[in-house]
Amino acid sequence: MYRAETLPAELMAKVPVSIDSLDLSKLADPSVQTDVVSPGDLLEVTLVTDFSKWTTSTTPVRVSPDGTIEVPLVGRVQVAGMEIEQAEQAVITESVARGVFRSPCITVTMKQPRMNKITVLGAVEKPGVQELPRNASTLLAALVAAGGLSKEASTELEIRRGKTAEDVVKRPPVARDASLAGYDERGEGLPGTSIRINLATAVRDGVIPCRLEDGDVVHVLKRDIPPVSVIGLVQKPGEFEFPRNRPLYFLDAVALAGGVSSPVADKALIIRRTSDQKTVAQIEVSIQAAKRGAQNLELQPGDTVSIERTPATVFVDTLQTFFRIGFSSNLPIF
Repeated sequence: MYRAETLPAELMAKVPVSIDSLDLSKLADPSVQTDVVSPGDLLEVTLVTDFSKWTTSTTPVRVSPDGTIEVPLVGRVQVAGMEIEQAEQAVITESVARGVFRSPCITVTMKQPRMNKITVLGAVEKPGVQELPRNASTLLAALVAAGGLSKEASTELEIRRGKTAEDVVKRPPVARDASLAGYDERGEGLPGTSIRINLATAVRDGVIPCRLEDGDVVHVLKRDIPPVSVIGLVQKPGEFEFPRNRPLYFLDAVALAGGVSSPVADKALIIRRTSDQKTVAQIEVSIQAAKRGAQNLELQPGDTVSIERTPATVFVDTLQTFFRIGFSSNLPIF
């Protein structure tokens, strides 16, 4: 048994984080470069083949798995990992080194970056398969492509890896709050494993949770908020939904239950599970003191508010019953 005015810190209300209060922009990765050439990208190479007539030749080329492209007249050139300007310079350098041109005019442009197909499910506005550029497949980009988080979203999400064993690549480290399964000591994600991430912790710490790969599934979990129960000397005892975007106080719960049913009711108990969910604490509250603001404690999901019977309430109830029965017995019977 605890009293409201001496409540220890570990029993203070723990209210779920509102998803609207999260600044998800902190999950943005400033190091992401969308113009970096990667295997699978489709490039366009334009060469001036005749300066007298200014004849040009534009050829689409696909970056092969080994990071090279086949340039007409020049041959294979390594471009993976380079920015577009660097890849263009690499083609020019190779064409001169191989004696194809003396002073070539060659341009390289990104026609279509390789797209990753990321499945976003759960509490988002537009669940489904989202296509993201390979070099910009971040968690934030996937959530934005899915229309953002819905009102039912919790701060918890799960990323399920969808790569096959031979396609496993080294991934950047995840947030400290992420729960990893199937990661080896080198930090490489294994197929079929999952990562659980708390967005509130990731935003607070400013840590980018992880990059996404083709075939990954992002599942945003819905909030499961237990109701608040009000029992005892109230007009309408029952369970009441915990508000999602504002705090709920002791007197608010009493009001939801229609108010007290006894004019002299004052003693109340807030029954709260401790953080380990194994034990229950009873917090004694005075209704009158709560009305003065001293003991109007903030509630947390799952709390039970009990308006207790006392000798005073029993006495008043007895008097009310006596007068009710006495008055009824004096009525003439027709």
